[in-house]
Amino acid sequence: MRWLTVEDDRAGQRVDNYLRNLLKGVPKTRIYQMIRKGEVRVNKGRIKPDYKLSAGDIVRVPPVKQATKAPMIDYRFIPILEHIVFENTDMLVLNKPPGLAVHGGSGLQGGVIESLRAHKPDAHYLELAHRLDRDTSGLLVIAKKRAFLRRFQAELRSKHHLEKHYDLLVHGDWPDHISRVEAPIEKFTFASGDRVSKVTDSGKPCQTIFSVKQRFGQVTWLTARLVTGRMHQIRVHAAWVGCPILGDAKYGSTAQDQHLSPMRMMLHASKLKYQGAGQVSEGQLKSFSLAAPIEPAMKAFITTLQR
Repeated sequence: MRWLTVEDDRAGQRVDNYLRNLLKGVPKTRIYQMIRKGEVRVNKGRIKPDYKLSAGDIVRVPPVKQATKAPMIDYRFIPILEHIVFENTDMLVLNKPPGLAVHGGSGLQGGVIESLRAHKPDAHYLELAHRLDRDTSGLLVIAKKRAFLRRFQAELRSKHHLEKHYDLLVHGDWPDHISRVEAPIEKFTFASGDRVSKVTDSGKPCQTIFSVKQRFGQVTWLTARLVTGRMHQIRVHAAWVGCPILGDAKYGSTAQDQHLSPMRMMLHASKLKYQGAGQVSEGQLKSFSLAAPIEPAMKAFITTLQR
């Protein structure tokens, strides 16, 4: 029998999620059975799966057989520390290179989060605060405290004070009259596990604000600001307008890409800005403004277009 004291970073977490994170390899059904039968107790009392833990709570965890661990992989083979552009006690921010997934899975050996944990073994808490597509480069926030993670994701959902800006290159001459796209997006998941987003009448409301940075005739350099955050939103909205992103294998134009031969998908998360309302109090995010230089291959491609 184990008696565990809940640390500050776990305060507010549901007890079922706490146990799932603690008991890797134990089936969910077994975890919920332990809670239901009272084998798991908090402060000597029975609880329900949705009970939210407080710092200092004492959790009783019964002996339970966990699945045999898979062989350990040393994820330090993935270079990541040189991509850190900002770090404080709450968060760590990367300028993620293209081609690197944010986490392993779906046939991928590893990603950003596995590499960071391997390179920073003494870090108490490292979790993705949001996501970037594998082929998108730019700013990626990693939470170093669970309290920060909750606050950051709440700001993402509220859409009021947190701004995410992107640089992108699209095929064609972007129409002058289009600066705001509000086409609703619906997400589809296929039997293979592949996911795709499409503009449909039944989709969820979403909004992207575009502005032209430079025109090159057959290519336009845009900036985009996400007002909402649907899966692949910028990519889908650009394609819907008729100007897909260069190098976008899922929503783009293979024929046009063959003509220009982009080395990667030309989408980069360039700026992240949070402007809090009024004086910062306990539990609020502090204001910050971060920028990431455009990734070298994309910058070289833009330079070629400019010449």
